[in-house]
Amino acid sequence: MKIGNIDVDKQVFIVAEIGNNHEGDFSLAQELVGRAAEAGADAVKFQTFIPEHYVSNADTGRLERLRKFQLSFDQFEGLAKLSKQEGLVFFSTPFDLESARFLNNIQPIFKISSGDNNFFPLIDLVFGFGKPTIISTGLADMPLLVTLYEFWKERSELDNLAFLHCISSYPTPTDQVNLFAIHEMKRQFPDVTIGYSDHTLGTRASTLAVASGAQIIEKHFTLDKNYSEFHDHKLSADPEEMKILVESVREASVMMGKEEKSIQQCEENSVMAMRRSIAASRDLDHGVVLTETDITWTRPGTGIPPGEEKRVLGRRTARSIEQGELIQMEDLSR
Repeated sequence: MKIGNIDVDKQVFIVAEIGNNHEGDFSLAQELVGRAAEAGADAVKFQTFIPEHYVSNADTGRLERLRKFQLSFDQFEGLAKLSKQEGLVFFSTPFDLESARFLNNIQPIFKISSGDNNFFPLIDLVFGFGKPTIISTGLADMPLLVTLYEFWKERSELDNLAFLHCISSYPTPTDQVNLFAIHEMKRQFPDVTIGYSDHTLGTRASTLAVASGAQIIEKHFTLDKNYSEFHDHKLSADPEEMKILVESVREASVMMGKEEKSIQQCEENSVMAMRRSIAASRDLDHGVVLTETDITWTRPGTGIPPGEEKRVLGRRTARSIEQGELIQMEDLSR
């Protein structure tokens, strides 16, 4: 999957999930974009919604809070422009169809939240935009993911689809992070990009997710974990923590290397020095017929390697060989 100029098969894509941590303050949203860029994130993500199309009017408390947190479409356009200036990919999760149609004009990628990974009217609309789409998989089991996979596969190529392993608990308990699910998702969906949306406290889970094969990392982002009573701040990374996350994810990604076992460049000069060769276990006179008691194995590996003893045993020495000296084929006769 390619997001903006980033090929996530070659570089882990790190998303600073601002979400609603701006709490409706546009200037704070702008500052969060700048601080995410300073921390080294690749992208910032927000949430776009029309409150009345998101929650029931019976939920008066949440409806009132969402109205306070709501940014206008014009403000999102401003954030998209600012993000581009900061070298960041901008995108926002739509929570209703009208917001999705608006966002299609200003962002190169879409995100479907865990709560909406079975909201097929929204998923179908987003699919129709033909853009890379990330689907968080909190609240989902494998049968639902298979349904989503088949839904996408029937309509398009799969190189523009990503699933993020996610646990929709804020924060996620350590014993329920379940990062091994990333292995299973990669096995079940080898042609889909797999990532991780981190709702744990701290940054360790994100680094371990990369070690498990995650190609996208999303972490909530705030200026201050104690900014307000809004619970998302507590589980978010602050600027210093996000910087640490970015550095550790980059390092882990480099450490993971390739899915192959080969001699690394840094080992090449050590191969001969650290390997063994067949050598004389005692002083051997000329004409000795070699038996197992006459040989040993010592470094370096510039002689006859272990495993080729049959080439030596039963042959006569063509010259005297000192104890510990490597035995070469030219030292032997029939």
